[in-house]
Amino acid sequence: MTYSRGEIALGGVVLAAATAFLIYAAGLTGFGVNSGGQFTLQASFRSADGVAVGTDVRLAGVKIGAVTAMDLNPVTYRAETTLAIADGVEIPDDSAISIESEGLLGGNFVNISPGGSEFYFASGDEVEDTQSAVSLITLLLRFVGGSTE
Repeated sequence: MTYSRGEIALGGVVLAAATAFLIYAAGLTGFGVNSGGQFTLQASFRSADGVAVGTDVRLAGVKIGAVTAMDLNPVTYRAETTLAIADGVEIPDDSAISIESEGLLGGNFVNISPGGSEFYFASGDEVEDTQSAVSLITLLLRFVGGSTE
């Protein structure tokens, strides 16, 4: 069986495109966030709308991790999340975590607002100061409808 140079070149292009797609997908899911390790933080939200496993965790607009797990706490009815943070990123233990939107039509991400403490979170610690997602539709309905609920 013989192959022409065009078929071999086309096969190489397809293989290169598949490799590039896998690298891109790994970056989107947080799989390639860091190569040196990571530590985890726990956070509990009243509402985690728009957040799923793989959602970016950002500090000062820079991706430093990803959401790795989400569960519903059957006692408190809160969304319990686990965040994987890149090693080497020190987060003060009085920091706040909020769910924010990239824009009117953009997706959500988890934002860390650093505090000023001299002490830092360790792996497995829980962040107490959390702010849930704000529903833009609910805000618009309240504004248009004049509801004060």
